Amino acid sequence: MNLLFLCTGNSCRSILAEAIFNHLAPAGWKAMSAGSHPTGQVHPRSLALLAREGLPTQGHYSKSWDNLPQPPDIVITVCDSAAGETCPAYLGPALRAHWGVDDPAKATGTDEEIGAAFMTAYRILHGRIEAFLALPLDALQSDPKRLQAALIQIGNMETGGRESHHES
Repeated sequence: MNLLFLCTGNSCRSILAEAIFNHLAPAGWKAMSAGSHPTGQVHPRSLALLAREGLPTQGHYSKSWDNLPQPPDIVITVCDSAAGETCPAYLGPALRAHWGVDDPAKATGTDEEIGAAFMTAYRILHGRIEAFLALPLDALQSDPKRLQAALIQIGNMETGGRESHHES
């Protein structure tokens, strides 16, 4: 099964989700990330955070959803519609879910506050990916409706400590 973590810029959240998922995923599951309007570069704080957490940083780059190596089976948007971001709509035959996360690239404040915004995004995504991987994936693969319902439920999980570190 191929997952696509999708956002607008493909520089922070979707890159973090791709790296976390591929680090934790069982054989036969692979994540990729893309953006509807990619920035063209991975945010340096995203790569630094992955390195601090012991996840591979090689091979991550900001890419368009027009250049996917294969079509995804599941698309998870990670933009935060609650913050007024417009989430891109993937136009293909895939299960879809939304796991909104505040964009740490828009965080303002001290270096520590900006770093905390990146860590918050990482923790939220990590928790949701762990919840996803704890599901009975073999059984759910043959039941797309139950799989999609589970993905949506994970996206609605309370993430604890979710704070906005940007000005409104």
